[in-house]
Amino acid sequence: MRTVSTPSPAFICPPNSHSFQNGHESSTSSSSVTGETIAMVHSPPPTRLTHPLIRSASRLRKQQANIHRLPDHSMVLIFSFLPTNQLCRCARVCRRWYNLAWDPRLWRTIRLTGETINVDRALKVLTRRLCQDTPNVCLMLETVIVSGCRRLTDRGLQAIAQRCPELRQLEMSGCYNISNEAVFNVVSLCPNLEHLDMSGCSKVTCISLTREASIKLSPLHGKQISIRYLDMTDCFVLEDEGLHTIAAHCTQLTHLYLRRCIRITDEGLRYLMIYCTSVRELSVSDCRFVSDFGMREIAKLELHLRYLSIAHCGRITDVGLRYITKYCSKLRYLNARGCEGITDHGVEYLAKNCTKLKSLDIGKCPLVSDAGLEFLALNCFNLKRLSLKSCESITGQGLQIVAANCFDLQMLNVQDCEISVEALRFVKRHCKRCIIEHTNPAFF
Repeated sequence: MRTVSTPSPAFICPPNSHSFQNGHESSTSSSSVTGETIAMVHSPPPTRLTHPLIRSASRLRKQQANIHRLPDHSMVLIFSFLPTNQLCRCARVCRRWYNLAWDPRLWRTIRLTGETINVDRALKVLTRRLCQDTPNVCLMLETVIVSGCRRLTDRGLQAIAQRCPELRQLEMSGCYNISNEAVFNVVSLCPNLEHLDMSGCSKVTCISLTREASIKLSPLHGKQISIRYLDMTDCFVLEDEGLHTIAAHCTQLTHLYLRRCIRITDEGLRYLMIYCTSVRELSVSDCRFVSDFGMREIAKLELHLRYLSIAHCGRITDVGLRYITKYCSKLRYLNARGCEGITDHGVEYLAKNCTKLKSLDIGKCPLVSDAGLEFLALNCFNLKRLSLKSCESITGQGLQIVAANCFDLQMLNVQDCEISVEALRFVKRHCKRCIIEHTNPAFF
């Protein structure tokens, strides 16, 4: 009979740490000498106790604990709400809990958090245990979330790549020790990967198949990576050539976030539009080299585009906004905060062509005035969120026109705007569900 070890919760969670899953919070503690989590592996609980006094006390506790009367399917349902570290703790209670805690249905997701956790060893032990019934392969594991685990390295990702071929979602934001090679291995060995969050992985410069995978799949090279959601926020070293490689290999992209990828230019966006023609959500916020020419490229997405963020792209003016609004008429969300070249004319183009707009942020656009708000009010009746923060030319009259026509308005930001109390009260009367963010101490 083979005995399989159970990862200790002390191994997975650092001292006095907190972890969240499914809206529940749990805290664990472990013994540590240097402030670092100690790796421990425990065997399954023994099937029987030897000492008679211990045996009788255990029998008494079982008689008093109503939880032991629950059927297995109810216990599995309860365990499904527990985070990874607490699930491992439950596996140490008794033989029955051990078997239930390792039910494959509970291990579709691994979620680890904490800056001090030895996440490489945790992933190695967990994936090895999950391979018990299917040697070297975790067929049930679909999601791995290790965001904030700064000690994650290429070795941890290698364990995932080799043992989790059915992986669909990987989130490792803030793990800045990851290199290109590790990412190449994951996307090459996990063909079903669709959701990849690498925000803050500052060493990653592109995404591609490994050389071996490229040779093996050469007839279809460039179409094997099935990633649809890609977040590369704060990947500072990403350049146009890297974006070209990503676009050529990830042609099925629908959600792409490039916030603060400061080296991206209009040329990179041109590469992107050649290969990724189905992008629905795109963010190039704080990409200061993106200009109106980049907007002309993005406009090629036409009716696919629903979400666009160009916040703080100072080179974008009414010309670029006109490109977008002319061809992307199904746009629902636009964030143009800090684009100081946008004026009332740009807002007019937007309002008349994107009539189904639901969310608009034009804060810190000093050239937008009440005239622009009037165009919005008369055309975008479905507007639910509007941010005008620090718009110096906006007055209460423009807000009243918006409130009188956009009854579904739910959020209005007029912080640092010269808006009277009467105008704010008018908005509140006509848009009863609207939450107003303001800096007028007389309105409450």
